[in-house]
Amino acid sequence: MDPILLARFQFAANITFHILFPTISIALGWLLLFFRWRYLKAAEPETKQAWLNAYRFWTKVFALSFALGVVSGITMSFQFGTNWPGFMEKVGNIAGPLLGYEVLTAFFLEAGFLGVMLFGHGKVSERVHLMSTFFVAFGTTMSAFWILALNSWMQTPVGYEVINGEYHALSWLAVIFNPSFPYRFTHMVLASALTCAFLLVGLSAWQVLKGAAQLSAPKVLRVGLTLAAALVPLQIFIGDLHGLNTLKHQPQKIAAMEGVWETQRGAPLLLFAIPDDQQRTNRFEIAVPKVASFILTHDFDGEIKGLNEFRDRHPPVLPVFFAFRVMVGMGVLMLATSWLGWYLFRRARWQADQLPRALLWLLAGMTFSGWIATVAGWYVTEIGRQPFIVHGLIRTADVASNVAAPMIALTLALYVTVYLALIFAYVVVLKYMAEKADQVLAVDEVELAVTPAGAITAPVVPVGSIGGLT
Repeated sequence: MDPILLARFQFAANITFHILFPTISIALGWLLLFFRWRYLKAAEPETKQAWLNAYRFWTKVFALSFALGVVSGITMSFQFGTNWPGFMEKVGNIAGPLLGYEVLTAFFLEAGFLGVMLFGHGKVSERVHLMSTFFVAFGTTMSAFWILALNSWMQTPVGYEVINGEYHALSWLAVIFNPSFPYRFTHMVLASALTCAFLLVGLSAWQVLKGAAQLSAPKVLRVGLTLAAALVPLQIFIGDLHGLNTLKHQPQKIAAMEGVWETQRGAPLLLFAIPDDQQRTNRFEIAVPKVASFILTHDFDGEIKGLNEFRDRHPPVLPVFFAFRVMVGMGVLMLATSWLGWYLFRRARWQADQLPRALLWLLAGMTFSGWIATVAGWYVTEIGRQPFIVHGLIRTADVASNVAAPMIALTLALYVTVYLALIFAYVVVLKYMAEKADQVLAVDEVELAVTPAGAITAPVVPVGSIGGLT
């Protein structure tokens, strides 16, 4: 097999595994801050304990996700040297500083305060512990900021100059805040929030089904459903803006997403088709006339450039076409599930044990729906950039290494094997934690019981006195 294609498969395997965990940790950090704030704000002992349990339980989920995200991120970065050495040779002056800022954010801010957040409750003041949770959440978001700034620049490169074949920044503001960055960053943050919302909903519903629900489960379920019901429509709106931006800067990606081969006005929306790259046509089309043009240009007779305008400068159509439909289809399912769940939960007066079991099974089945939508979206983004690694400037084939195909195939097989095992272990651990929440939280109680005298440095600070976070 072509070594370049194998190297692309290997990087795809790495990014597929890696993106699962930052997608959780980006938003979960802020949700932990919310749980912590509600704990401090609550007056009734039972309510206070419920929010504290929610915080402690989901802090452990965050730690597990963070650990796997760090490990897979390091492995992914190695591939810049092993499989794509030409990338850093050409754009290292731009990519290097942005990746460096991400490392500083992730390891000096996020990871630095993570230890206090995980092990400091009861050993530092409530103010310090709350601020530590804030800095973990902020650091996670800033880590995503730098990564998405680089990725967006690779999609819509601006603010650079070329000296002796190397790319240098003319304006760092232009590089960072490139034309697609605001849409891509917002889209990703919302994707993370929705992934977390359904993770909260799914695990809480599973706890109710298994009779393992604690005081916190109904509250976490309500938070997750409310967040999902509110954010899915917003994500659809941002996705529309992102699509318009992509149409302007990467029309060949849009053409692949919609399966449009010939430039045309009033392009139909293909509900289903099988694109054929060889014959440059679609098979088994099921289409709605003019709707694609309306969605993309807000005009039923708007013009969509076809793939034949680009020839060897457009991505492979089949994976982009189907990945886009998986993402959209999952988004529609998430919208319907969240609205139905929120309505029925409200009608049940927020009593989780009064919900229909069929609904609880549906919610549990949607636990990892955010992963599916996010991975499909990333496939659209990254495969849609091909055959370029920096859109319109540097082809992927021009920065590949000379590693032999059998060696790449071997390491690819090893990566996939390890990643599948880790994903399976992650899901099993989450299932165990959800079903044995009492035992998981009992560890915290034991730790607090043996806390040395004087380790607690301050009483609970009144909520109103914590400036900026209330």
